Amino acid sequence: MALTEYTGIDKINGPIVMLKGTPGVGYDEVVEVVTEGGTRLGRAIMVSEDAVMVQVFAGTEGLVPATSRARFLGRPLEIALSPSILGRAFDGLGRPLDGNGPIYSDLKRNINGSPMNPMARVYPRDFINTGFSAIDVLMTLIRGQKLPIFSGNGLPHNQLAIQIASQARLVGAENFAVVFAGVGIKHDDAAAFTSSLSRRGANLVLFQNLADDPVIERIATPRYALTAAEYLAFDLGMHVLVIITDITSYCEALRELSVSRGEIPSRKGYPSYLYSDLASLYERAGVLRGKEGSITFLPILTMPNDDITNPVPDQTGFITEGQIVLSRELDAKGVYPPIDPLPSLSRLMKDGIGKGYTREDHPSVSSQLFACYSRVQEVKALAEVVGRDELGEEDKAYLTFGEEFEKTYVNQAKDENRDIGQSLDMSWRLLASLPQNALTRISMEDMERYIKPNQRGNPVSVNKAAPAEAASVEALSAEPESKGSAD
Repeated sequence: MALTEYTGIDKINGPIVMLKGTPGVGYDEVVEVVTEGGTRLGRAIMVSEDAVMVQVFAGTEGLVPATSRARFLGRPLEIALSPSILGRAFDGLGRPLDGNGPIYSDLKRNINGSPMNPMARVYPRDFINTGFSAIDVLMTLIRGQKLPIFSGNGLPHNQLAIQIASQARLVGAENFAVVFAGVGIKHDDAAAFTSSLSRRGANLVLFQNLADDPVIERIATPRYALTAAEYLAFDLGMHVLVIITDITSYCEALRELSVSRGEIPSRKGYPSYLYSDLASLYERAGVLRGKEGSITFLPILTMPNDDITNPVPDQTGFITEGQIVLSRELDAKGVYPPIDPLPSLSRLMKDGIGKGYTREDHPSVSSQLFACYSRVQEVKALAEVVGRDELGEEDKAYLTFGEEFEKTYVNQAKDENRDIGQSLDMSWRLLASLPQNALTRISMEDMERYIKPNQRGNPVSVNKAAPAEAASVEALSAEPESKGSAD
C-alpha cells in the first residue's frame, strides 16, 4: 500500500497538530511525524474533507511547522502477537523494554478492539484465589469479573497490585496468566514492578508507561494490554487476569486531549464521553461462549482527595461489578492491605462461592462477618459517647472482635499467601469469640459442623471439615458461655 506524505503543518495546539488539504485519511490512522530530530508516532483523531487533526504521542515540542512532514500509514495502531509475548516487558506503546528484540509475527491486531457482545457472554462463576482473606472471603474475585480497587494517593495500592499479580491463581487451572500495565507510574514503582513480578516468569506480560513519558501515550497503554490479554485468552485459551494501575492517570490524559481538541468539558473538566470511553475498556473483559479462555479485569484507580463521588470512581462504579475500597484510617493503624469491608463488595460472588466452588460454609460466614463488623462500627460510635468502661459485655466482645478482625484477618504480611480454606478457618476462629446469639446468619447445621460446644465458660473448638471439601479446618477456639445461666 502506497504511503501518503504531506509537508508542512498548519497549526500546533498542545499535543495536537492540524494539516489541511489531506484527502483520503481515515479516522484513527497511524501517522509518522518526521522532523530533523527523528520520527514521532501519532494517530488521526479527527478527519474531514479539508483537514485532519493528529495526536502526537511524543508531544509537539521542537516541531517546526514549515519543515515537518506527516506520513499517513493507512492502518490503525497495532500490536504484533505471538505466544512469545509471555514473559516479556513492553513500554506504553507496545515496544519491547527488556532488550530481547521485537516480536516477529504475521498476526497484528488493532489495539482498540471492541467490547464483548452481551449475548455472547457466559455468566462468570469460578473463584480466583488472590491470597488475601478480606478479598477471598468478603469480596470474592470471580473469573471474568470486572472488580476495581478504589485507592488514594499515598495508599499501598501498588504493593497490593504486585502481590495479587504474583500470587493470584484460578483454582484447578494451570493455564493462568497475568497482564500487568502501569499507566503514568514513577520510576521507583516501575523498578518494583519489574523486580517483584519476575516470579511470574513466563506467565506475565508487562506494559509500563512512565510518569515522564508523554502524557498522551497513556491513552494507548491500557488498550495494548487488553489486546494482548484478548489474544492470550481467546486465541491461546488461557485465563488472564488484567491489572492496570492507575486508571485515573489514563482519565487525566483523556481530559488533556479533550481540552486540546477544544471540546466542551463536563464534570471536573473531564470529557462528556468519559463513561463510554471507560466502558470501551472495562467491557473487553469477561467469558465468551465457545471460548476456553477468559479475561478478569482488576483496574486500580486513585480517588482525587479520597472523593468516591469524583467522576472517575463514580463512572467506574456504574460499569463494573463491585469495588474494593482502601481505607486511609486502616492504613494509619498499620493494617496492610487497608481494605475497608463495609463500602466494598463483589456483586458476582454469590454465584461463585459455596459448595462446588469454594466451601459450603463460605456464603454464611461471609455474611456473618459483614454483619458483625458493621455492628462493631455502631459500638465504636457508642463508646466515643459513653466510654468503653460503660459498655455491656456483649458490646465489649464486639470491640474485641473488631480489633482482632483488623489486626489478624484483614492485616497480612507482604509475602503472605492464604488459601481459601485457611481464610475460612480464621473466620470461624473470629466468630467463635462472639456470643452464640450474635451469630444470626449462620445455620445450626454449620454451627454444629464447625463449632463444637464444650464446657460453659471455656472456649469451643471448631471441627475439622470433611476431606472432600476445599481445605481442612484446623482445630480452633470458639465462644465462651456464662456459668450458671438458665436455658
